[in-house]
Amino acid sequence: MIRHIVLFSAKDPADAAVIKAALKRMAPVSGATTFEVAFNAKRDALSTEIDVVLYSEFETWADLEAYQAHPLYRVTTDVVRPLRDQRVVVDYEAHTKTC
Repeated sequence: MIRHIVLFSAKDPADAAVIKAALKRMAPVSGATTFEVAFNAKRDALSTEIDVVLYSEFETWADLEAYQAHPLYRVTTDVVRPLRDQRVVVDYEAHTKTC
């Protein structure tokens, strides 16, 4: 299983909702076994810079690559990129679903 996690900070806090909505449009076409988009709860006082989190799981690297090659991915990127300040991506292969 491939875990794909993307963290976004908005240039303007008011744009976090636009970023979240744009990312959520990818859910039906993602091919992911899990696809979640949420606001960061910002419960850690030392790290509040991230506004929106995308968490997804794919069966294979090829499935993740197919998601990133989908035409709606480019449309979503075109909406989100000008609104975001930071984007951090973490991709890794998980061998089990739990610790």
